[in-house]
Amino acid sequence: MMNYAERITIEAVKRGGKPCIRGLRITVYDVLSWLADGMSEKEIIEDFLS
Repeated sequence: MMNYAERITIEAVKRGGKPCIRGLRITVYDVLSWLADGMSEKEIIEDFLS
């Protein structure tokens, strides 16, 4: 079972205190929105790395 607390951080100085992926400035909301719009995990990662 994945422990999400190890992957998600909340810092007041990053993105207005919104939950972010650890070490990145990508919010959890962004990732969930992309998935809801039909992007695959692979597409999200490729888009982020480009």
